[in-house]
Amino acid sequence: MAFREDEARHRAKNTAQNLTTLRHFALDMVKQDRTRMLGVAICRQRAGWDKDYLIQLLIVATG
Repeated sequence: MAFREDEARHRAKNTAQNLTTLRHFALDMVKQDRTRMLGVAICRQRAGWDKDYLIQLLIVATG
């Protein structure tokens, strides 16, 4: 539960399904990072703070 999904309250139409898809995509990007030495939650936080790390994750995901 790295994204705290249980606390989310999405009620409009297919919002929950769309956000679930985005969460899975983000989780897959973090898991594909071979240089990752920390947990998923910490790496997500790092991607939010460090643009270079985020770009590295996006390159690995598309590459």
